[in-house]
Amino acid sequence: MNKKERFEKVIEYFKKERPIAETELDYGTPFELLVAVILSAQCTDKRVNMITPALLERFPTAYEMSQASVEEVFEFIKTCSYPNNKAKHLVGMSKMLTEVFNEIVPSDIDELQKLPGVGRKTANVIASVVFHKPTLAVDTHVFRVSKRIGLTTNAKTPLETEKQLVKYIPENLIPIAHHWLILHGRYVCIARKPKCESCGITEFCKYFAEK
Repeated sequence: MNKKERFEKVIEYFKKERPIAETELDYGTPFELLVAVILSAQCTDKRVNMITPALLERFPTAYEMSQASVEEVFEFIKTCSYPNNKAKHLVGMSKMLTEVFNEIVPSDIDELQKLPGVGRKTANVIASVVFHKPTLAVDTHVFRVSKRIGLTTNAKTPLETEKQLVKYIPENLIPIAHHWLILHGRYVCIARKPKCESCGITEFCKYFAEK
């Protein structure tokens, strides 16, 4: 099976088995999602969803969060990973969003990456989820799953992974493909011991064939 055929089979499977796939982060506005995605770095969505209600009730807008001290924000997010850094990022991001972008979350990847705490992965998530752009964020799940299945070859970085994936995924499916791979990695193709016995794509999975 060549790479193109493998992509076609995997996409066909997910379209049928998971026609709806969305972020598991709770949010109501683009700003709220941006806050949640910054918090989600090396932290579970479940934990982030426990933190954001109180944080966003206290600082519901970029302007209000921009007026906060790092210490104040830290108190709300101290149960997530790297709270010191994330508190600084959230205040810095809110200040720039208020002063430079008039509190409007930009849709452009490059503009988004100017915000403190926003790397390519976070920018891709926002562009994809909020603005439905054909961008594919590569987190640890996407990186691992696409390599295991055989969708990527010798990709050493998230950017290499991203480039290889978008080459074969139809543009209109790129936003949902991101969630397909994340959810598959979170619940089936887990890091330590993938649940191959309950996986529907073993017949076109490189890892399973080699195992």
